[in-house]
Amino acid sequence: MELDKKLNQPLAEYLKHLGDNTLILAQRLSEWCGHGPVLEEDLAITNVALDLIGQTRLWLGLAADIDDTGGDADSLAYQRDVLDFRNALLVELPNGDFATTAARQFLFDHWQLLALAELSRSSLQPLADIAAKSHKEVRYHTDRSDQWVRILGDGTPVSRERFETALNALWSYTGELFEVKQGDQALIDAGIITDMSLLHRQWRDDITSVLDQASLATPPDEYMQRGGRDGMHSEHLGYLLAEMQFLQRAYPGAEW
Repeated sequence: MELDKKLNQPLAEYLKHLGDNTLILAQRLSEWCGHGPVLEEDLAITNVALDLIGQTRLWLGLAADIDDTGGDADSLAYQRDVLDFRNALLVELPNGDFATTAARQFLFDHWQLLALAELSRSSLQPLADIAAKSHKEVRYHTDRSDQWVRILGDGTPVSRERFETALNALWSYTGELFEVKQGDQALIDAGIITDMSLLHRQWRDDITSVLDQASLATPPDEYMQRGGRDGMHSEHLGYLLAEMQFLQRAYPGAEW
């Protein structure tokens, strides 16, 4: 389809949301490199981070093309300030212990799996192609996350307690994933993106199914944290970007 120019700005913002989610989560996961609980998991976390970086290049690359401001995926990743990032708050939170990282990944993977399945049917072919390619990777990520929920939930009293604590602490950050912003509606009407609010029930059912297998309770839906897509972030993102963007900030245009 030929994109209506009026949709360029909201679409670029939405693509940044998708790309910023994967970029920031990949950065968090990469912090586990060399610190995983077992060697196999150390390698697995690193591979998931690499998959997410690959997805980031595609999402932000398409966003830069639509923005048409002369930037590219690298400039969007390394040259924007905190207020310009559109990622959900969930992915920028500190790793905490392994149970916290596992719980965050579990919640995000199930959202991303549903979102990509819907986006793979987008009327905008480049977006649909990226979503379809990414969906294959995220199916593996989700299976792996589900396995860790069962291991930790049905493991020792300590692993169960830690996972329950992490799940309850992170739950209030999940509502933001299903927000529909004002600029999204025109994209939904054009068939370019899906109405994410319609996916919330299926996501909750999928989450509950896995938690039931591990004899864990699904947290109640109460107050939800919001603001990431509007550029209102926690203090944690600033520290993350200071580390991630240091080289390009200190030596603009530097290449390996």
